[in-house]
Amino acid sequence: MMSHETTTLTIPKPQIFTQPLKLLIDGDWVDGSGDALDIHDPSTGQVISTFTGASADDVDRAVRAASRALEGEWSTMPPSVRGRLLWRLADALEEHLEEFAQLESLNTGKPLRVTRSFEIPQAIDILRYNAGWATKLNGETRDVSLPGEWHTYTMRRPLGVAGLIVPWNNPLVMAVAKLAPALAAGCTVVLKPAELTPVTAARLGELVCDLGFPAGVINIVPGLGTVAGEAIATHPLVDKVSFTGSTAVGQHLQRTTAASLKRLSLELGGKSPVLIFADADLDRAIDSAALSIFSNSGQICAAGSRLYVQSSVADRVIDGISERAKALSLGGGLEEGTTMGPLISARQRERVLRYIGEGLEQGAELAAGGFAPDRPGFFVQPTVLTNAAPGMSVVAEEIFGPVLVTQTFDDPEELDAIVGRANNSVYGLSAYVWTRDLARAHRIARRLAAGNVRVNTHSGMDPNMPFGGVKASGYGKENGREGVEAYTELTSVAMNIGA
Repeated sequence: MMSHETTTLTIPKPQIFTQPLKLLIDGDWVDGSGDALDIHDPSTGQVISTFTGASADDVDRAVRAASRALEGEWSTMPPSVRGRLLWRLADALEEHLEEFAQLESLNTGKPLRVTRSFEIPQAIDILRYNAGWATKLNGETRDVSLPGEWHTYTMRRPLGVAGLIVPWNNPLVMAVAKLAPALAAGCTVVLKPAELTPVTAARLGELVCDLGFPAGVINIVPGLGTVAGEAIATHPLVDKVSFTGSTAVGQHLQRTTAASLKRLSLELGGKSPVLIFADADLDRAIDSAALSIFSNSGQICAAGSRLYVQSSVADRVIDGISERAKALSLGGGLEEGTTMGPLISARQRERVLRYIGEGLEQGAELAAGGFAPDRPGFFVQPTVLTNAAPGMSVVAEEIFGPVLVTQTFDDPEELDAIVGRANNSVYGLSAYVWTRDLARAHRIARRLAAGNVRVNTHSGMDPNMPFGGVKASGYGKENGREGVEAYTELTSVAMNIGA
């Protein structure tokens, strides 16, 4: 049985919850004029704050402020100064690390040890990494074969106003992962946090105001996607939209932005395969596979949610993952001993439970979990389903919850068949391979239809490693040089110097 004997940590109510959240527009904190929205603690279901979301008019004011800032002080600021501002923001975030960790845990239900030791430090690293890129976005000279004498070169310029739309599953990290490269490239931004999890973005905005960023460079407009997100996507002064979220919304944004030909980056859903061969370090593979699907309660686009394991070790692997699932302690983010938190909302909990029910009706079998515990909050037990088959909805569709579906294969040399099953998905975000045979790993990595392949690990997320998907998982890259260059326009210059 899961342990529910947990004790809430004694932590004062953070200052940011003492008054309704506001919008940051042109350097000022203003009331929204859109929908009245509640912020819940998903561990209890209780309302912990309220705010009025951004309306289309609010977004218009934010975009126009960003457009003015683009032509003002920000455009003439030396790249090294932009870089120092980003570095100072990282320092400020590090100084307030514990506060941000608590805010993220309260708003999302994530265990405090995760936000404290991983997520907030990751956001700090992303800021510092991109601060360095501010001085390194260079063009290059080119040799051409035109008659005469020429000097030809390329240069990179900021795209303009960037609309950044982030999801609720990793609120601060996702916001910073878009904000930092856009600012390093010289863009100005309008950031729309998810309406469910706007808290750390608002607190980040307070740090921004204290650090000397010019007014209008960073605008923060939490609100509904159908209102504030739509207004960003359709605004004529927005030059680029970067979106992380569901494939359905990504498809809608493609249609919405088509008329204006905005640049668009989409990091969408996933149904990532995990391939475990008998020669792998099975203890590590079991631990990693469990972490991949149960971390953040499975609310990770790159979660390893489809397991393909060699038959000769399938019982050991599936039993091992099931044991780890049963050993997890469900609880609130600020409860001592919590190793897995709740889902973000009642709606998401019902979605996950519906998928589990469909899987069982279609012939899958439970090895662990499968239900919601009898306690307040939006919890679902970490679940392992065996006897899965390709036609099942739990195999084909993204669940976005702590649900692993397992299948087996026999001949480890039948790579065409194994890779074919792994690629049998509309998604193509990540894939994970466990084997000691590195030649096999290289052959598989070349053939997997995924934007990110990890061998003998479930992690490998680093600011210098490009991240993005293929197929229904979207297009465009975040992180690395590619992530910064996505916010630039490449111009080529040809000068006839022989005339």
